[in-house]
Amino acid sequence: MNFFTSIVEFFSSPAFRLIVNLFFLFAFVLYLSLAKWTYADARRRGAMAFYWTIVTLLFPLAGWLVYLIVRPPEYLDDMRERELEIRAKEALLSTSDVVCPSCHKPIEKDFLICPYCRKKLKKPCPSCKRPLNNSWAICPYCQQIL
Repeated sequence: MNFFTSIVEFFSSPAFRLIVNLFFLFAFVLYLSLAKWTYADARRRGAMAFYWTIVTLLFPLAGWLVYLIVRPPEYLDDMRERELEIRAKEALLSTSDVVCPSCHKPIEKDFLICPYCRKKLKKPCPSCKRPLNNSWAICPYCQQIL
């Protein structure tokens, strides 16, 4: 009987009430934190931030878990940056101008050396003096073996 009275006294003590109040405070802070995090994340991803915040406030844990499942996979800034990189590479590929592999400045396709950075681009054929790639072993123009 002594054991049961001590348990009953513990549940009616101020220490137990403090533990319960702290638990409810923690739960309330977690509730608000989930709503704020959902709003900020949905805003960065462009996913109807106000709607998902309301869903998280109405259905705290379930709404947040559903948002985590259906949210867009990447941030808007990352998506814009990727699209800009793709456009820049497409523009670079669509230009018919040849660029130096070292300094990336425009050059003519028959240059032997880059006039900007002085990188050796091609070598001249000893017989016909036409520009040849450095890896070629024979001149395709005059059939001179290099």
